[in-house]
Amino acid sequence: MSLTRQLLYDRIRASSKEELILQEMTRLGFWAENLAQPSPAASLIQQETEVRRQLNDLINERQKYRNKRMMLEDMRKARMAKAKLKREETKQRRETARKERAAAWAITKDQQIVYLGEEVSAGLNKVVPDLVQLQKFGLPVFADANALATAMGITLGKLRYLSFNRKVGHHTHYQRFQIPKKSGGSRTISAPMPQLKAAQHWILENILYKIKNDVAAHGFVPGKSIVTNAAPHTGQDIVINIDLRDFFPSIAYKRVKGLFCKLGYAEQVATILALICTEPEVDEILLDGRKYYVAKTARHLPQGAPTSPAITNLICFKLDRRFTGLAEKYGYAYTRYADDMTFSAKGPAADKAGQLLRAVKMFVKEEGFTIHPDKLKVMRKGDKHEVTGIVVNEKLSLDRTTLRKFRALLHQVEKTGLANKSWGKGKNIISSMEGYANFVYMVKPELGAKLKATLAALLQRPDIKSEARGLWTGEVKEKKVSDTPVAPTAPVNPPPSSASSEKPWWDVL
Repeated sequence: MSLTRQLLYDRIRASSKEELILQEMTRLGFWAENLAQPSPAASLIQQETEVRRQLNDLINERQKYRNKRMMLEDMRKARMAKAKLKREETKQRRETARKERAAAWAITKDQQIVYLGEEVSAGLNKVVPDLVQLQKFGLPVFADANALATAMGITLGKLRYLSFNRKVGHHTHYQRFQIPKKSGGSRTISAPMPQLKAAQHWILENILYKIKNDVAAHGFVPGKSIVTNAAPHTGQDIVINIDLRDFFPSIAYKRVKGLFCKLGYAEQVATILALICTEPEVDEILLDGRKYYVAKTARHLPQGAPTSPAITNLICFKLDRRFTGLAEKYGYAYTRYADDMTFSAKGPAADKAGQLLRAVKMFVKEEGFTIHPDKLKVMRKGDKHEVTGIVVNEKLSLDRTTLRKFRALLHQVEKTGLANKSWGKGKNIISSMEGYANFVYMVKPELGAKLKATLAALLQRPDIKSEARGLWTGEVKEKKVSDTPVAPTAPVNPPPSSASSEKPWWDVL
């Protein structure tokens, strides 16, 4: 291979002249390549070549550092390259961490409830229950929201849907309607939709009904009724009826949650249970052809939910205990049916009514309630004593005037049908009449059975059946007549109320 002049110069510049000569001599056979130990001359040549190479590198490095601008530029480029590499590594690391967090969050949301809306989600991470307290009340234990959903027979997603606290939404869990009040105006009833109602019934049967109420509570307590509520006040010299104002709305979400926490449930489970059992008042707004439900109040017990009466009984447990002790102190008997409280006494104790009422007002205020000033009624000897719609002067009896008017109504219906007839404030005369017949049956079973049989026979007549069908479908409208009496009706399991004037037991909606 022939070497050009330029190629020779390049090889000398890359090493040294002596090394080039040695390499060429070896290539041409003048220097043995397989010698075990190189001769001193060859070794020196190689060392000199290496030293020259290092010297050239140092010279180049020195030249570079003599040029400050070039040095700074190189340092900046090196720093930028290093920073860029670090940014890429950090970006990749953060992206990996983000994906891992997203995956973990998806799993957590699928297996737990971590958010249920504004102002109610703070304690959802607290899942440790008070096992001693739960065992004391004989209540079921739930490790977390997932365990609660499993026990209720629904998915975790469904439980989240039923308990979510929405300030504004396109749907609602309640059907709201108005019913007339005896004192005039109307009252809003919030009836839960089937899915929420089923969840509330589960809470009622598996939690609320397992807790023993105070002996003074008679409303919506299994085995008790208006009869057991009125019986202790029979034949007394004085009977005092007291009604609590805005009974259900005054019991807010936080108070209901506190009840479940006090029973021993962890804050997560207590929050979910309280949300299922409460709701805010809402405004229905139509915007761009779509209906919105906008919360206008804080959450409270709805009037119409099956859980509301049982919760009020438990929340009033302390109040009942205090009133029972107060009644014993002054020689009175005490019972409570929903928001209607009754005190009665005989003999000298009747003269202590003023002292009793002063203490009652103080206790009611301390327990977070308010007495309705227009519904505090003191019935003394010689007055008609009435407790939850039952006359208790000498024995448990019915108001004769109302009973006579109901019999007259049955006779009129038998003669001329349902047209132009009404009973009470209800819109449907059949429901109102059946309610009153049930009420009579509770107080006087024999008489009530006869009235129920008479009414059932009337409703089986073809002409009255046709009228009744028209009333149910809305094809026939009832007319209210001024001389029709306003009398009790007895709806099945009605929730208690707080706003009717001198309302009897049955007007609890």
